[in-house]
Amino acid sequence: MFKQTFDQFPEEMWVTAVQVATVWTNPDSAREIDRSGTENPTDMNKWITGLSYEDNLALCNENRVQTQLLYGEPVLVTDTANGWAHVVIPSQPSKKDERGYPGWVPLNQLTKLKNSDWESEKSAAVIKDKAWLESKEGERLIEISYMTVLPLYKLHEERVEVKTPHGNRYFQKEEVQIFSNTCGRDPGSGESIVKSGEPYAGLDYFWGGMSAFGYDCSGLAYAMHKANGYKIARDAGDQAASGESVDYDKLLPGDLLFFAYEEGKGTLHHVGIYYGEGKMLHSPQTGKGIEIIELSGTKYEKELCAARRYW
Repeated sequence: MFKQTFDQFPEEMWVTAVQVATVWTNPDSAREIDRSGTENPTDMNKWITGLSYEDNLALCNENRVQTQLLYGEPVLVTDTANGWAHVVIPSQPSKKDERGYPGWVPLNQLTKLKNSDWESEKSAAVIKDKAWLESKEGERLIEISYMTVLPLYKLHEERVEVKTPHGNRYFQKEEVQIFSNTCGRDPGSGESIVKSGEPYAGLDYFWGGMSAFGYDCSGLAYAMHKANGYKIARDAGDQAASGESVDYDKLLPGDLLFFAYEEGKGTLHHVGIYYGEGKMLHSPQTGKGIEIIELSGTKYEKELCAARRYW
């Protein structure tokens, strides 16, 4: 978890008020079949499992979805229109906007609050696949994704009390990691980046996905670096443009591998995490799940065009 600062926000700020908010290309991008993902509250399991392969593929091929926001993730709202908000996401660097990743979110999935009310010396990051936010009485309220980060309010004997867009709520202690907002967590190793991603083997690919309900290729790379204290760009093309260049014969677990069409000479289209011993951990494409594969003898071996190290 990288350090949390809110200096770029005005006195009042907007934060994500649903378990996962999908960021759309424009307000017309969302379809009727996407309602479970555009309402408040969302039901990510119902939405994703209810989409056919063709419906899922259209999110990419028809340029409908850009990225996603986790519960409590702050955004800058630059415009509103017909119940939608144009946002910029400072926590997701992008060449599309120097302030952060841009796109459109249903306005009802955001909540405005005072910057001062959201600030805290420490935060709690979800380190389980998913965790339930609970009421004071222990009632399960919202299922929250891995790497959701919320300001810490108080530590209790068995639970952690956090600030949320819906008031103070609770996590079980073992479900979160506490870290300093000014420092972030201690940086992890390349091996740690790999180990963070291993539990997601088999999880279905989801275009634009940034949560444990479904990752796309660069979303998986982003999340596993975030889990280890590194803030990297959201998209594969931007990820390939930074970091330390690595020779292929010096690859280590945790390095990012990039792939381009035309046997590595065309447009960059994919990123994976080097697993070690000639293997890669990656989220391949719609209709397939996150997997660990041997590179040798695959199309990826021919399409490899760059390797970068951020750890």
